[in-house]
Amino acid sequence: MKLRVVAVDNAPELLEKISGIFRQREDVELLGCFEEAVAVVDFVKSHPTDMVFTDVVMPDISGISLASELHKLSSPPAVVLMSSIPGFSLEAWKIQAFAFIEKPYTRRDIVQVLNRFRDGWGKVEGNNDG
Repeated sequence: MKLRVVAVDNAPELLEKISGIFRQREDVELLGCFEEAVAVVDFVKSHPTDMVFTDVVMPDISGISLASELHKLSSPPAVVLMSSIPGFSLEAWKIQAFAFIEKPYTRRDIVQVLNRFRDGWGKVEGNNDG
């Protein structure tokens, strides 16, 4: 079964980079790309999602606030926070994010997180009917 993912980043070039990584993976279905986090909660409510990869620092709401809102859903997706500011890794831990990826990330960084989710957490938690 494909992992259903959403990407969120207000930098168009980084959104294109991560979406390109997802599109090259046969085991991933990219459900949507968003430059604004506010639309993501409603989207996830109506589209079962396994993982949300989100930038932390964004103009509308932060990735941390987005993760907190997603966590309130009945079937919350795993949230992966991404930032060039390493100090946010502590915040990721506090809000029970699945992972923190420091920017600039590589394809390998993304694939490692996807594999870790597929190999353990997603199955153990029974996340989103998956």
